[in-house]
Amino acid sequence: AKLVQSGGGVMAPGSSLTLSCAASGFALSRYHASWYRQTPCTGREMVANIRNGGKGTSYADFAKGRFTISRDDGADTVYLQMNNLRPEDTAVYYCKAERTPGRPTLDNSWGQGTQVTVPS
Repeated sequence: AKLVQSGGGVMAPGSSLTLSCAASGFALSRYHASWYRQTPCTGREMVANIRNGGKGTSYADFAKGRFTISRDDGADTVYLQMNNLRPEDTAVYYCKAERTPGRPTLDNSWGQGTQVTVPS
């Protein structure tokens, strides 16, 4: 089981970017999933979460109104759309399949990480 991320790069302030996280070897559709980001200053912090079965989403305060988490259960993929990017959004972004009641614990629940850089 693994999660493979795509997207990222150097983005202009105010631009938009969508990150993808595709699962292989397991049904991501059956798990809650989250996006996190990490910087040397802030450590790893949660950006957004999406529950399985269409049970809802939640966002960190800095992400509300700018970021949207979504999922395509048929493709076992979770997305993070980021709008109006700011220099403070510069970070390594990780997706994660969260521990979910009734589902097996995964040995490898993190994506490999992808760098997003927004120059000031």
